[in-house]
Amino acid sequence: MKTVVWGLLIPFFGTAFGSACVLFLKKDLKTGIQRALTGFAAGVMVAASIWSLIVPAIEQSAEKGRWAFLPAFLGFWAGILFLLLLDHVIPHLHRSIDRAEQTEGPKTKLDRTMMMVLAVTLHNIPEGMAVGVVYAGLLSGSANITAGGALALALGIAIQNFPEGAIVSMPLFAEGKSKLKSLWLGVLSGAVEPIFGALTVLIASLVVPAMPYLLSFAAGAMLYVVVEELIPEMSSGKHSNIGVLFFAVGFSIMMALDVALG
Repeated sequence: MKTVVWGLLIPFFGTAFGSACVLFLKKDLKTGIQRALTGFAAGVMVAASIWSLIVPAIEQSAEKGRWAFLPAFLGFWAGILFLLLLDHVIPHLHRSIDRAEQTEGPKTKLDRTMMMVLAVTLHNIPEGMAVGVVYAGLLSGSANITAGGALALALGIAIQNFPEGAIVSMPLFAEGKSKLKSLWLGVLSGAVEPIFGALTVLIASLVVPAMPYLLSFAAGAMLYVVVEELIPEMSSGKHSNIGVLFFAVGFSIMMALDVALG
């Protein structure tokens, strides 16, 4: 059980350490750096969705023969539609920024930053669910998931959470909030991950036959975030190839972690 607890906390630590950048750096992250970090995060999430979630979901359904893809297919679409629903309830990152840029007034930048905090918090939810369902599969012993594979997913998400923490806390400080308050809000944006991760472990452990659906559900939710938020962010403006290159870096590192530790 200690392994599961630490596994759920590792991604949160990534956000917390990233948020702590506000204590050491004087200025906001440059646009090019933000684009690179966003591309890296997108690459990690895509690789994690494939190797740590979709592939185990299909492998666990191997007894269905040619229909082994069906649970993963249905769970994937459930995850997509779930995030689509949330997208109508809570604004996503690039849409929030677009609205803020169209608004005039002295509070525009701060409003934009607060919407960014909300958006980052929102897409931390499926990441927490992804880690939770993988560790639930590890506990059940029936999801073709190893301790190394679960750790790889947790580490991969922690890596991509590090720049997210900085992207949240540093703009808050730049817009006038104190360093401690900026740090606190950055850390708080990642607190939803262990919470939703723990809830997912509890639910999944009670419904072991649904594991392939839950794994692919988390994958669908994460990929929705990548396509809806991260890719538009990493490819906006000049020098969009920076985001693409770091997408490849994040993807390859997560792939290597999953195979080496799995």
